[in-house]
Amino acid sequence: MITPLDLTDRALAERLLTIQHAAYAVEAELIGFDGIPPLEEDLDGLMSSTELWLGRYDGTHLVGAVAYELPDDRTVEISRLIVDPAHARRGHGRALLDHLDRIEPRPVSLVSTGSANLPAVNLYKSRGYAPAGEVEVAPGIYITQFRRGS
Repeated sequence: MITPLDLTDRALAERLLTIQHAAYAVEAELIGFDGIPPLEEDLDGLMSSTELWLGRYDGTHLVGAVAYELPDDRTVEISRLIVDPAHARRGHGRALLDHLDRIEPRPVSLVSTGSANLPAVNLYKSRGYAPAGEVEVAPGIYITQFRRGS
């Protein structure tokens, strides 16, 4: 089940933060860089997020989420895609992205990930995203920006 998340619910936000920290710890290991901002975010920061959130549940247990923004009427910008590592590689991330495409069909979709995070890179490429640029965020650490649509 996928549903919008209300981050004013403290217990839900705590669970989401646990997933976020675990998911970004995996990415940090993959890309060799632990300075990823969501790794350092605290509960208050997460609860004050202005992003829109969708959560994926396995029964009643939150296992993943996608955060996104709608900067204009043509674009959806995915800012975070997180899956609890204990539930990874089971299609939860793809299901969240598919659901987002259905509820926010926009001509342009943007996302970025660590260039060395091959599972995420491959997921985005398999969904029609193409590399649109690369940014060095620390010495030798690159983020690839992806774009789908025109």
